[in-house]
Amino acid sequence: MEKKNTLIDWLMSDAPASRFQARCGKAWRGWKLFSKNPLAMTGLLIILCLVVLSIIGPSIAPQDPYAQQLDLRLSAPGTHGYILGSDELGRDILSRILYGTRITLTIVVLVAILVAPIGLAIGTIAGYFGGIVDTILMRVTDVFLAFPRLILALALVSVLGPGIENAVIAIAITTWPPYARVARAETIMIRQSDFISAVRLQGASAFRIIARQIIPLCTSSVIVRVTLDMAGIILTAAGLGFLGLGAQPPSPEWGAMISSGRSFLLDQWWVAAMPGFAICIVSLGFNFLGDGIRDVLDPKNRG
Repeated sequence: MEKKNTLIDWLMSDAPASRFQARCGKAWRGWKLFSKNPLAMTGLLIILCLVVLSIIGPSIAPQDPYAQQLDLRLSAPGTHGYILGSDELGRDILSRILYGTRITLTIVVLVAILVAPIGLAIGTIAGYFGGIVDTILMRVTDVFLAFPRLILALALVSVLGPGIENAVIAIAITTWPPYARVARAETIMIRQSDFISAVRLQGASAFRIIARQIIPLCTSSVIVRVTLDMAGIILTAAGLGFLGLGAQPPSPEWGAMISSGRSFLLDQWWVAAMPGFAICIVSLGFNFLGDGIRDVLDPKNRG
């Protein structure tokens, strides 16, 4: 108990002895604030379950998600060994959902890796330089914002061709503008700060200031935006899969599963409803997690 108290005192120190101690203390305070939010903790639990299932899902799946048993097609949940029922080809829906978690998580991670750096770079460059650079970059951003995300993604996938890789590229191209807007707004506030002027007087180049000073300060806002946008990314990917432009059959992607089950929605509702529930739960999890992270990173909540 004494060691625990000593560690907590070290983390909560008002006069940290090193940068490492200060960062650990900041992370500890953020975690305490985050853990007090039950919805945020619920979202974190859902996302952790998604990650775990994406790793061990194939190992715990009760059946082969591609195996067809036509004599047991459209079996109701709880019958013939199908916990969530079977689809129109007699494939186990639970197994297909478990395998689909890896596809969903892969799409989300790849899109986040692509859009966050692009939006952050464009926004900080536009906000720092201003003038004609800002005008050109923001007008390009406005062009992308003028179209609904799903409609623009559909157009891009139609050109690139169906498939998960092209769906990721299309979603990334249509998702970066809000991050650029957020980063630009932050940069405009930061660029006139005294410490930026001091770094500029020391001879640092504009791109060095952007990379070493401004981008780290804008990262937290972009992280919050990315987390909150995860649900939209999942829904867009599911929409592309539903329309046959994302993952292709027989891939167990949730949107494609809903598309294949829409013909049986009135009588065999579980074929489309079960993957729909999975999308809904994961989307709620990302929204709850994003709200919690936003509260932690909000300067008003920093004590």
